[in-house]
Amino acid sequence: MALKYNITTHLDDPNTTLLHREIILSKPFLKRIYTDWYQIFRKELTGLPEGQLLEIGSGGGFIKELISQVITSDIMPLECCDMTFSAESMPFQNNELSAVLMINVFHHIPKPHLFLSEAQRTLKKGGKICMIEPANSPLSRFIYKNYHHEPFDEKGEWEIESSGPLSGSNQALPFIYFERDAKKFHSAFPKLRLKSIQYHTPFMYVLSGGVSRKALVPDFSYSFFKGMEYLFSPFSRQIGLFQTIVVEKTTD
Repeated sequence: MALKYNITTHLDDPNTTLLHREIILSKPFLKRIYTDWYQIFRKELTGLPEGQLLEIGSGGGFIKELISQVITSDIMPLECCDMTFSAESMPFQNNELSAVLMINVFHHIPKPHLFLSEAQRTLKKGGKICMIEPANSPLSRFIYKNYHHEPFDEKGEWEIESSGPLSGSNQALPFIYFERDAKKFHSAFPKLRLKSIQYHTPFMYVLSGGVSRKALVPDFSYSFFKGMEYLFSPFSRQIGLFQTIVVEKTTD
């Protein structure tokens, strides 16, 4: 099930996002990874203030199967999403949202500081941003810089070139904002506080083949490899390919 495309042209075609969604749903091993990630979100939603739940960049996923009340959105018009808008300008009132959820979206936003400003405005006190993004571990840097079409520049700036919804990216943006420049982040967004960063998923996504390659292992082996990842969890900072970042709004 190989997916081949010109990354400067077809990545920004809405049909590519829909194809990604079909692939995720059709590959049980990969779908279970996303299911586990959505379960991470569900745990973070416990105890939130009452308000709207929003997912940004929903087009390739299936979050409503687990969190039915979430509003799904994408920057491109897609039939599978409830709304279409840019994360840099969100059509919600002040203090309207209880959570903003996103998987592999932050590193595609050309001006993430505009998104964070919008999140600071629209979240209720006690509301959260929960995102799963590429991590900056020694292993992830090696893989992303040598075997992935998206750039990974941990020395980059706070903005990236806006070449397209998916073709423009810097996978190191989460590291830049929430680790390298954490003090700058907290100074720029005084109502937001970084609650946690957890590195995880060192090899299961690679084994799944992602959306562009065939799985390297059979579907029935998922539980075995999940157990193996648990055994390696003490070394997540060195080998994790992904990270869960939770940011909380602490004041109105």
